[in-house]
Amino acid sequence: MSRWQGVVLSLIGLTATIWLGLSGQLALYIHPRYFVFTVVMAVIAGVLALAAFAFAPTAQDGHEHGNEPGSRWGWLWPLGSVLTMVAAVVALLILPPSTLTTATVAQRDLNGSASALTLKAPALPGKGDYSAFTVRDWASLLRSGAKQDFFADKTATVTGFVSADKTDPNVFFVTRFVVTCCAVDAQPIGVPVYHPGWQNEYKTDSWVTVTSSFRANPNAASREAIVLIPDSIQSTTQPAQPYVY
Repeated sequence: MSRWQGVVLSLIGLTATIWLGLSGQLALYIHPRYFVFTVVMAVIAGVLALAAFAFAPTAQDGHEHGNEPGSRWGWLWPLGSVLTMVAAVVALLILPPSTLTTATVAQRDLNGSASALTLKAPALPGKGDYSAFTVRDWASLLRSGAKQDFFADKTATVTGFVSADKTDPNVFFVTRFVVTCCAVDAQPIGVPVYHPGWQNEYKTDSWVTVTSSFRANPNAASREAIVLIPDSIQSTTQPAQPYVY
């Protein structure tokens, strides 16, 4: 039974990896540059797992785990094995994959990673067309220390999920995660939006699109000196590609 359990659990994990890759949802866990490598390695691992099971010598599971066939509690091991496999199927193949949320933002410093913001510094457009700028681009410019005069004539359109500013209740961030390798190293970045009472209109983790010009934060004591002050905020759905690379 233990040999079967190991093979089945391995195949469940490998099947989930291949399925995520074919459906495009593997991007919720790793950088797209690793898609082909990951799927190919999953296929190879699946073949090796089956080969290892086919050619490995047979062991007496009952003696391996101290569960003699006639023992009073011998049924616990096979039951636990079945429950483990069922749990793996539910977690990896049935439940939909989810993105990182404000729970992760709370554990990591928003806009605190220099590499996430400056590794790919935005190229300033010669003709002043900033329509293609992303949350990462604007967050990078804000973190660079650019003065208010620089932002005076610029309009930003940013899409991300709502996360609270811990220091200013009138401000929330339009937030995205920058993924360099995988979700484990994801770093949160965001553009501050001044909108008093936003908590009554938008839930944290809900996705919004904000189009606005930059202005000085009315709250001079706030950590965010330059913010977006929009006339309206549009609720939206999570995009197919929620992360920034």
